[in-house]
Amino acid sequence: MAASLTPSDLEAYLDRIGHAGPREPTAAVLAAVHAAHARTIPFENLDILLGRTIATDLAAVTRKLVHDRRGGYCFEQNALLGAALRTLGFDVAPLLGRVRWQVPPDVATPLVHQVLHVTPADAGPRLADVGFGSMSLTRPLRLVEDEEQSSGLEPRRLVRRGPLLAHQARLGETWGDVYTFAPEPVAAVDLELGNWYACAHPQSAFRHQLRASLTLDDRRHTLLNRDLTVRHADGRVERRVIADADELLAVLAGYFGLHFPAGTRFALRPDVPWPV
Repeated sequence: MAASLTPSDLEAYLDRIGHAGPREPTAAVLAAVHAAHARTIPFENLDILLGRTIATDLAAVTRKLVHDRRGGYCFEQNALLGAALRTLGFDVAPLLGRVRWQVPPDVATPLVHQVLHVTPADAGPRLADVGFGSMSLTRPLRLVEDEEQSSGLEPRRLVRRGPLLAHQARLGETWGDVYTFAPEPVAAVDLELGNWYACAHPQSAFRHQLRASLTLDDRRHTLLNRDLTVRHADGRVERRVIADADELLAVLAGYFGLHFPAGTRFALRPDVPWPV
């Protein structure tokens, strides 16, 4: 049986994201909860760089993202959102996709991005996803093809690729694939395998790069290793290079709401502190 939140954890989750509005399983409530989650709980892979395995059981995810006020990546973020929506009465099913953002067309990618198929009681199905980081959605997408939709700082659309759908974003006049996915639900074991690859496989980018992102209504904060970028809805871009590990902790707190004890160091390899 798919996991749902306990009543007390649902209250804690809604308090964490600042949602005090209606709770009916409608398209409007889905959009409101999705937007509140996206602008409150940051994307981040920091536990991996602290030598920890990413646990995706609901108790662990709720403790980390809600009670400990941390962030996470797709297997944590969308597991939590899916459980909350299920508790509110939505029909929710997990899907898996292949990341394609800024990946050359001839490079194969594994099934390591979890998204959600959500059906409100009063509308057609939606694609919900609060866990992509630098191109995260703020609102769910209607599962319709070839229609430009507003969700986040960039226009989005879904296009058919044989048996798959490609979620695309437009920068300027150019559309690019964010990820491709099959619209059929996947088994829990497939999610476990995808999460293991993402956090433990030697070739996973999450083991070699420090990443954090938070998408607000008018801007997106993105951190990749030492490079902090703030992209505004009006097109302005601010960039900053983090000088040292202490400044990194200040940036994580100030831009992403992530607080770590003084002296915390993140390793891109087990024997090398970040930044070198």
